[in-house]
Amino acid sequence: MSKKISVIIPALNEERYLPGTLERLKQSDHIEVIVVDGGSADRTADIARSFTGKVFSVSPGRARQMNEGARMAEGDVLLFLHADSLIAPGGLDKILPALQENGAVGGAFRLKIDSGNFFLKSLACLTNLRCLVSGVPYGDQGIFILRETFQKIGGYPEIPILEDVELARKMKRAGKTVLLNERVMTSARRWAKEGLLMTTVRHRWIMLLYFLGVSPRRLGRFRHA
Repeated sequence: MSKKISVIIPALNEERYLPGTLERLKQSDHIEVIVVDGGSADRTADIARSFTGKVFSVSPGRARQMNEGARMAEGDVLLFLHADSLIAPGGLDKILPALQENGAVGGAFRLKIDSGNFFLKSLACLTNLRCLVSGVPYGDQGIFILRETFQKIGGYPEIPILEDVELARKMKRAGKTVLLNERVMTSARRWAKEGLLMTTVRHRWIMLLYFLGVSPRRLGRFRHA
């Protein structure tokens, strides 16, 4: 399957985490790395340029940044990766065979949180189970999708929150999705910043309101930077 993967990373003031993410990507061949900066005030853009020639700048907004990255991508498959996330070694090599063997239009990795905390380990396990049952991954799991499918469903909706869930739900309606056994490890920083309980309760509350029909634009006020 001679297809190319474009890894698209939206970034904003990520000089601490971005080097590790980009360094891990250097271990894989035949990929295109694109970083879309949202106007960082630190060294994010300079760091990105030391790893890839495809660094672009747009006004901040994760959905806007990812859509711009997709517009500039040359790959047949698009992988949207957070700037603080590390894909397990060899994980990228599993994407194309999984899409081909399953006739899928997209999918994601299993989630691992960079913490030894039992609560966060359990949370990651529950997230993976929910994704396996629902077929709707979160953005920090590293969502990948055929470029033609991404274009067909209109890309990411430019909304202040839950753009990843909206895209994943549209992707699922477009065709079969897969959950790889390989993991993507995301930083535990948001739990460290607000606390385990507060972060988890706020997220669950937002998701409950979302599935009850409250629009992501209204839910944006609950989002903390």
